[in-house]
Amino acid sequence: MNPGPFLQLDRIIHEKARLGLMSMLAASPELSFTELREALQLTDGNLTTHIRTLQEAGYVAVTKAFKDSRPLTTCSLTPAGRKAFANYLGFLDQIVRLNQRPP
Repeated sequence: MNPGPFLQLDRIIHEKARLGLMSMLAASPELSFTELREALQLTDGNLTTHIRTLQEAGYVAVTKAFKDSRPLTTCSLTPAGRKAFANYLGFLDQIVRLNQRPP
């Protein structure tokens, strides 16, 4: 088996919670902190840490605003995040194809 594609998986995205975050954000223009927290069933602190990691990598943009006099934090993928996620999925596809056995 060729380990090449495994070695190319983006470790920042590969972690379970961050993969969930990236997947959700890839399917939506933006999501609120609350929507992400509830869907991924993470604590506020845990979600904040994962968002910060993705933000530092340049994959996620965070916007803080107010809605109805209440703070609202939203997240969205950056162009670099969309590209990194597409590359990640491409490597996963390679791994699946390389490991398929003929019938």
